[in-house]
Amino acid sequence: MSAAPGGRRTVEEQLARVLDAVRPLPSEIQSIRAAASRTLAADATAAHDIPLFDNSAMDGFAVRFADVATASADTPVALRVVADLPAGVSDDPALASGETARIMTGSPTPSDADAIVPFEDTAGGLADSLGEVRVLRAPAKAGAFVRRRGADLSAGDSVVRAGERLGAFQVAAAVAAGISEVTVTRAPRVAVVSTGSELLAPGDSAARGRIPDSNGPLLELLVGEADADVVLVARVADEADAVRAVTAEAVSLDADVIVFTGGVSAGAYEPVRGAFDGGGEVEFASVAMQPGKPQAFGVLDSGALVFGLPGNPVSVAVSFEVFVRPALLALQGRTAIHRPRTSLIADAAWSTPPGRRQYLPAVVDLVAGTVRPATSGGSGSHLAGGLARARAFAIVPADVEAVAGGDRIDVMLVE
Repeated sequence: MSAAPGGRRTVEEQLARVLDAVRPLPSEIQSIRAAASRTLAADATAAHDIPLFDNSAMDGFAVRFADVATASADTPVALRVVADLPAGVSDDPALASGETARIMTGSPTPSDADAIVPFEDTAGGLADSLGEVRVLRAPAKAGAFVRRRGADLSAGDSVVRAGERLGAFQVAAAVAAGISEVTVTRAPRVAVVSTGSELLAPGDSAARGRIPDSNGPLLELLVGEADADVVLVARVADEADAVRAVTAEAVSLDADVIVFTGGVSAGAYEPVRGAFDGGGEVEFASVAMQPGKPQAFGVLDSGALVFGLPGNPVSVAVSFEVFVRPALLALQGRTAIHRPRTSLIADAAWSTPPGRRQYLPAVVDLVAGTVRPATSGGSGSHLAGGLARARAFAIVPADVEAVAGGDRIDVMLVE
């Protein structure tokens, strides 16, 4: 790990300090539906096979392959239909040579059958297929269109592993495997606090010297997308006592994480710094990144992690993705805590800050393999409008002086 210039920390050094302080949260048993979006603390193992039984992959006829192996349009094979098997039945009719059962998709395959002939490969239609059927095309082989029991997985197999998120696909797979309960990590409880006497509540009328608090809604949604629970959203003036009071409120709500925006720089009115600096719990640092240079992080006596992020919206978005989101996922015991990355070609030129790694809100075209800035205004941390178009952050190393069209760029995908 190379040191950053000017006595600043590298991003990796700051992230390491954060992750070193993370302790996974306790686990609990939840029903599979209630556990959606949570992280498994133990493997979820199949209660039964998938499929549960041999069944038909087609609407058609369950046959003995030997009976129909020579069937063709010129030499059809006539079979006597001795049973009808709609989905949901448990019947297992005996099939002698020359006999068949009409069967629907998903129905259990008779033990005496070893292939399915689809309706399309027989003469006649549904109305006249309950007495005799003529097979016009032989199945490709024995076992054709039969879904075998346990072909997907067997009882006792891991369906979803510890450290993985229970998304829609994982819940569906678990339910299909007969899993009713799982052990998951408790969701982190997070307090979001915007600082700044200039802030307006969302929807308030704009006025000179006042700006809307977009950081609160931004973080509230980002925290939710990281599968954590927001227990407090607050807005406080530029007063250290106000920060101390809202911190006490967050602790009383058993917050695992408190995220402040604003008030962490070296200006005259920096309430987060005023509330915590010198107390030993929260450390203030300069990180070699743009945006997001001023950062604060620490652990309270309650065990709550405290993040102090810069106040500009793009800085907040970047800092959350780089430091807060990985911590929230690590608290949940998530195996993968970082956003996916890819390498794309810049289809525009842009400037970069000297000596700092740049995280630029970007528009990507994954089909064309290109990336470009989300705003024409550059990479200023105050350019919140560009976030509406951003689907990624272009990551430019600190030693790159400028990006030219055609350069290959590392990209963090956020959608």
